[in-house]
Amino acid sequence: MNSHHYGLILAGGRGTRFWPRSRRRSAKQVLNVVGRRSLIQAAVERLAPLIPPERIWVLTNDHLRDTIVGQLPEVPEGQILSEPAQRNTAPAIGLAAHILRSIDPDAVMGVFPSDHVVSKPAGYRAAVRAALKGAEAGKLMVVGVRPRWAETGYGYIEFPRGAEPGARRPVPVRRFHEKPDPAKARRYVAAGNFYWNSGMFFWRADVLLGELRRRLPKTATVLAALPPFNDPDFAPALKRSFALCENISIDYAVMEKAENVAGIPARDFGWNDIGSWNAVYELLSRDGRGNAAGPHALFMDSHHNFVDAGSKMVALLGVTNLIVVDTPDALLVASRDRAQQVGDVVKALEKLQREDLL
Repeated sequence: MNSHHYGLILAGGRGTRFWPRSRRRSAKQVLNVVGRRSLIQAAVERLAPLIPPERIWVLTNDHLRDTIVGQLPEVPEGQILSEPAQRNTAPAIGLAAHILRSIDPDAVMGVFPSDHVVSKPAGYRAAVRAALKGAEAGKLMVVGVRPRWAETGYGYIEFPRGAEPGARRPVPVRRFHEKPDPAKARRYVAAGNFYWNSGMFFWRADVLLGELRRRLPKTATVLAALPPFNDPDFAPALKRSFALCENISIDYAVMEKAENVAGIPARDFGWNDIGSWNAVYELLSRDGRGNAAGPHALFMDSHHNFVDAGSKMVALLGVTNLIVVDTPDALLVASRDRAQQVGDVVKALEKLQREDLL
């Protein structure tokens, strides 16, 4: 462990594609979607050998903070913060960098999503360790995951040809690519130098703040005007000013424009961003007809279905490729190939002003 290494876990999302289980007050990151612990608990646990809980910081929202505090008793409560307004990842990460630099001028931070799954933690930690090392030297670091299939739901990182999978030294990033169509995704995988973008970032806090001054001067000015984190005026000042920051992601604001971006082209470490119910289906064990469910489901002449209904008995007869998710006040039935569109249901409920279901 390095005492100047810190972890920032971003946990402010709503997880709308996991409706009806994911709601404002019980979003995806605090659910045990797979495994015995919630996704955010698993994120802290797998980081612990490299970054102990006392150096973990969490940025979330008012709806989830109390739940996260309860789920993470090992993380100091004062380090689990609510953003006063949603302003995407660039201001959120900039805020954390401002805090960390105010308490440790040599702080090196890793930025981690709160809702991913990793089935090979040793490989994951090897990649994180290498990325932190590169960040110490002043690089803006990312981790690319060697693709296991031609996925259209992930962004890609393009490394130079010949980049060695599992390299432990920083490799220059040629460019970032948005989520591709199926044909392009197949070309990326065949080329061998395109990796899934894991959404993890690593840098010195002062280096990131310098980039924000160049790329987002308005946001940088707002953050620079905040008192140090331990100052009694910090919280009121943050509440007054944070909404003035630009609403933009760190990818668009910094990573796609900066010149000193490098990455670790990691071997597969069982990474999945759990972006939809279909992603959960792919992770679970299935019967001989491709159905995934708990013990209380009956499949008759039915194939490749996913059922999440707790202790309720669900019987499927003569259907294929369905997602069935049941909660006390809502039921979702969807085609598995439309899983990415479940978020549209939430948008429709917002238009109907069904706050009770959000």
